[in-house]
Parts: sequence; C-alpha cells; structure tokens
Amino acid sequence: MGDALVILGAAGLVIPVFTRFRITPVIGFILIGVAVGPFGLGKLIYDVPWLNYVTITDPEALEPFAEFGIILLLFTIGLELSFKRLWQMRRLVFGLGALELLIIGTFLAIVLGMMGQYWTGALALGLALAFSSTAIVLPISGTSSPVGRAALSMLLFEDIMIVPIIFMLGALAPNAQDGGWEGLVETLWQGGLVVVALLVIGRFALPRLFAQAARTKSPELFLAASLLVVIGASLVTAAVGLSPIVGAIIAGLLIAETEYHGEVEGIIEPFKGLALGIFLITVGMSIDLETIWANLGSILLAVVLVLTFKAFVTGILLRMMGARRSTAAETGILMASPSETTLIVLAAAGAAALIQPGTAQFWQIVTAIGLTVTPLLARLGRLIARRVEPVPELEEVDLSKPPVIIIGIGRVGRLIAQMLDAHEKPYMAVDSDADLIAGAKRKGYRATFGDAARGDALSRLGVDRSPAVVLTMDEPVLAERLTRKLRKEHPDLLIVARARDTSHAAELYRAGASHAIPENLESSLQLSEAVLVDIGVPMGPVIASIHEKRDEYRAKIEHEGALDYKPQLRTSTAKS
Repeated sequence: MGDALVILGAAGLVIPVFTRFRITPVIGFILIGVAVGPFGLGKLIYDVPWLNYVTITDPEALEPFAEFGIILLLFTIGLELSFKRLWQMRRLVFGLGALELLIIGTFLAIVLGMMGQYWTGALALGLALAFSSTAIVLPISGTSSPVGRAALSMLLFEDIMIVPIIFMLGALAPNAQDGGWEGLVETLWQGGLVVVALLVIGRFALPRLFAQAARTKSPELFLAASLLVVIGASLVTAAVGLSPIVGAIIAGLLIAETEYHGEVEGIIEPFKGLALGIFLITVGMSIDLETIWANLGSILLAVVLVLTFKAFVTGILLRMMGARRSTAAETGILMASPSETTLIVLAAAGAAALIQPGTAQFWQIVTAIGLTVTPLLARLGRLIARRVEPVPELEEVDLSKPPVIIIGIGRVGRLIAQMLDAHEKPYMAVDSDADLIAGAKRKGYRATFGDAARGDALSRLGVDRSPAVVLTMDEPVLAERLTRKLRKEHPDLLIVARARDTSHAAELYRAGASHAIPENLESSLQLSEAVLVDIGVPMGPVIASIHEKRDEYRAKIEHEGALDYKPQLRTSTAKS
C-alpha cells in the first residue's frame, strides 16, 4: 500500500511540474526512482524510520507493473498501425531493422572481445547494447513522421528478435545441451500457430465484442473489454514462449482494423502513461550513485562510446536507405541509447553464466544512464538536424484571416496551395516530414512543421475558425483517423480528403468527410475528357457529361459510405 502511494504521489508531482517547465516527464520519473529506490533514501531507512513512508520497500513487486506498461505501449503502437501500413513498412522493418541490430551488435561484440571478454559474453553484450528503447523513443518521435517511421521499423524488428536472442544465449551457456536450439524451434512453430490463431479469431470476434461493449454505453465495460483483449493476447503468446509484447502488438493491429480503435486508444492512454511511469521509476531504482561515482571515468567513457557509435551507424544506414541528412542525423541520435530490453538480455546472459555479475552491473548502469539522457538526445538530434539542413523562416501567418489548412505538403498539397494562392485565399500547410517542409519553404510555400494527428498542431493554426481542412496524405488509415477526429471535435468543419479509390472514399465519408475525392476516379474522368474532345465532341457537352458522371459517382460513394448527414459547413462570410 505504501509503495502504491509513493508511485501515485510521484506521478502527481512529476507530470505537472515537468510539464510546466516543458521538460519530458521521463527524466522526472527516473530521478524519482533514484531518490526513492534502495540506493537513494532506502539506504537511510534504518537511521530515519519515517523515510519508510516515502521509499519503495519492495522494488521487485513493481516489475510486473513495469512490464505491463511496456505491453500497453506496444498495444497502442499497434492501434496506430494497420496490416496495410505494416506491409508497406516491411522493407524498413526487415531491411533497416535487421542491418541496424546485426551490424551494431556484431561490431560491439568484436570490440568487447578485443578488450578481453570471452566471445560468448561479448556477443551477448553486443546484442544487448544494440537494442534501443521502445518505451521512451516512440512517445517522443511518434509514428507518422519520417523520424518516427524509421525508429518504429527498427524497434519493431528488435522486439521480434528478443525471444530468438534469449534462446540463443541459453544455448550458448557453458552447461547447455542441444535442448536450447530444440526449444527455439519448438517455440517458433508453436508461436507461429498461436499468431495465426489470434489473427483468425480476432478478425471475427473483436468487432462483435466491441460492438456489444459500445451498445451498453458503459466506459467501464469498454475498458474491461480492451484490457481483456490485450492481456489475453499477451498471456497466450507468453504461454508458448514468445514475448508478451508480440501478443500486444497483434491485439493492437486487430483492433486498429475496427471502427472502435479511437475509443480504445483514448480509454487506454491514462493507464499506459501511469504504467510507463512505473517502468521508468524501476529504471531509476537500478542506478547506484555510489557505484557510479567510484567508476565515474569508465562508466562515462562507455556511455559516450556506445551512444556515439550507435548514432553514427544508424545514421549511415538511414542515408544508405535513402533518408534525408536531417532525418538520418535526428533518428541516429534518438536511437543511440540502450534499451529496457538491454536489461532483459543482460539478465538472461548473467543467468546463462556468459558474463560475470560485476560486468552485468556495470552495463546495467550504462543502460540506465542512457535511458535517462534519451530525451536530451532527442533535443540534440533536432538541433543537429536543423543545422544539417536549415529551414528558411517565413513570415508569421495572419490568423486574423483564418487560413485553409492543408495537411501534407507533397505533390497534391502543393498543387492545392497554388490554386488557393491564385484565388488569393490564405492557407497554411502542416506536415510531419521536416524534409518536405524544408523543400516547400525554399519554393515559397507557407508551411510549418507539425504532426496533425497528435498534440495541438491544428489548434495553433486556428482550426476552430478555419473555413476548411484539406487532407492530402497518401496514408489511408491515418486519413480516416484524422477525419474522424476532426469531425468529432469540429462538427461543422468543411473536410475535403484525398482518397486512393472509391472504397477508401466511402470509408472517409463514414469517418465524417464532407468531400472525399478518389484519385483513380478523377484521372479516369480527365482521360475521358481528353479523348472525347480530341475525337471531335464539342467541349461544352463533354464538360457537362463529366460533371454529371462525377456527381453520379459521388452520390454512389456517399451511399456506400452510409452518409446519413451533411454537416452545416462554415463559410468565410460567417466568420468575417
């Protein structure tokens, strides 16, 4: 009971104080862990008995809750993805992710072997230090920006590789028999069957489960259903030897394919934040300041060398995969620190007698320091990215004349901006791709950096007064989610969305779009217009028939999208 009060008190103190000074709460939770852990106030508890009320007395009891925080994090990441988007990322996940883990792990193993570590222990340490922190990196980077997508691809591959690596370390143990490899094979085929079963059952069961929960209009039941799904999937994958986070990701992906993913994400968010806070407190509790002071030089040297090498290799790999210099630099620095998974692999290596307890403790401290400085690395990465590819500043937007907001400043977004300029209508484009923003600003477009799906990016641009929002991104799932979010928050907003095809347009109408324009339909109509005019049909009847056909298809798509309302749209005159 006392430990629970300490944790809740820490959350109540850290989140508002650090948010007030615009500092990530990550650092605050880790510092609280240092203070209330066994190496902080815990050392004084026998001399000052009342400190028992502000000290974590049973650190091991927090470990299941910390693991649950990571599971919830991976579950929410799955909610932001979709099978379609994951398939589109396969080259990054199994290309970039595999190269990053193998190159960094192998090189670090070689260096540690040259320093005297036996080769099996060196391999274990190299692979452990190659991991990066899912729990800290993704909340900082998101998953929709170029930096976030690159980080997500590498972290997903690392999460997939946790179980094979731990099995491999068990097989390399001095007293291990062939059973280690046999166990790996058995886990892989059983895990494969379980994953397929989850995918099949989830496809049919989850929409019905959440439909029943939604009909009750009970937030408690909806929360219970969400936790049942994520915990159940995690327990099933853990039972066959896979990591529970594999089940959490699958559960998130399955719910992401339903219309209830937004509600699930919102209701899980507070629990994820608190559970992650517990995880970060456990990281802080593992930091022994006296041990750090006694070995300050070697620990700081190890931290600097590991961070520098990982940042350099990751940045080079991203450049080889075609990323811009700014993206490569920022992602490399953000991914430089070791991970919470590093601690798991170190524990497995120690249990297999591949490394000595003192060596494991040294690298645990290095890992904890790396996790602590990750938010600072994120800021450093952004600063260096701006130095590498500076973005020219444009004049501030005059929000007294509410601009049309264009989400995405790629090919389509730039064309819309040109048309608005031609008719002297104010606009502002927002994009989470810093490279696209830089290129657009160089060419004179009014654009700003921001992730429209997160935070207050659209609020800062005056979306509550804007005459229209135009979604131009070529990411169907994100477009649907953002449309649904905008319609919920701004019922009378004009939302015009780019659609891939007619079925995607129907989904956008269901999500609340005022107009959804399928690319394939417009290209077909333009082709029809060109051929009719060129074979001698007068321009007037051609244009009339094109408009008629467009209206016919639009009515059909709206009907397929079950559009049962037309929002009262804003007009510029109503705002003046």
